[in-house]
Amino acid sequence: MPRIIKHPELRREELLDHAQALFLTHGYDRASLNDVIAAAGISKGAFYHYFPSKEALLEALAERFARQALAGVQDVFADPALDPLGRLNALLAKSRQAKVETAAEAWALFETMFRPENLVLFHRINLAASAAFSPLLVAIIKQGVADGTFRTFDPEGVADIVMQFGMATHDVVAKAIVGGSELDMDMAIEALERRVRLYEIALDRILGLADGSIRIGEPGYVRAVMTARRSNPAPSAAAASKRSR
Repeated sequence: MPRIIKHPELRREELLDHAQALFLTHGYDRASLNDVIAAAGISKGAFYHYFPSKEALLEALAERFARQALAGVQDVFADPALDPLGRLNALLAKSRQAKVETAAEAWALFETMFRPENLVLFHRINLAASAAFSPLLVAIIKQGVADGTFRTFDPEGVADIVMQFGMATHDVVAKAIVGGSELDMDMAIEALERRVRLYEIALDRILGLADGSIRIGEPGYVRAVMTARRSNPAPSAAAASKRSR
């Protein structure tokens, strides 16, 4: 039977599909590279041609999630009816919606990133998201500065502040995971809700807006994302792979 030669990008995407399905069904820690290699039906040498380590595989998944999330907000930038503030809030609303809808999957895949020993890797994954979204935020903020909606001398710096929100909440989420109790989770949710309100006020002030202009969260948003970890079972491997295409 002739050997089937696949395009490198197609093979790479298939490896990510298999890894995502295994991580979601078994957990990142319990799914080994050998499991991924066996599921993909390739040699170790072929695998290492695409990914030098398990961490690199996870980071590539994070980058793919970022690209998919980016594709989901393109309509925000194509809507001519939105002014800069409306566009920024629409982008944040889309981000909230996506996080709520994929919360169970995100917990299954990235829960390990909130452990103290994985802070560096967590930072690398956040860099992938920042690289995808920061240019869009900068463009919106510059548009707002140009038409007088926003007042700031550093649009790039404001975009960095928005993207650093995830890093700033790392310790709160990590403590909830390590504690594991209902009380730990409730305390984490309350702390995150306060942090969201603080960030909203900070961005309003930084952009020269009235308090309440920027909406990073909404009632029930933090609790919906945080409690998805324990209230939703991991999807099947087939469903996980199908969603990633």
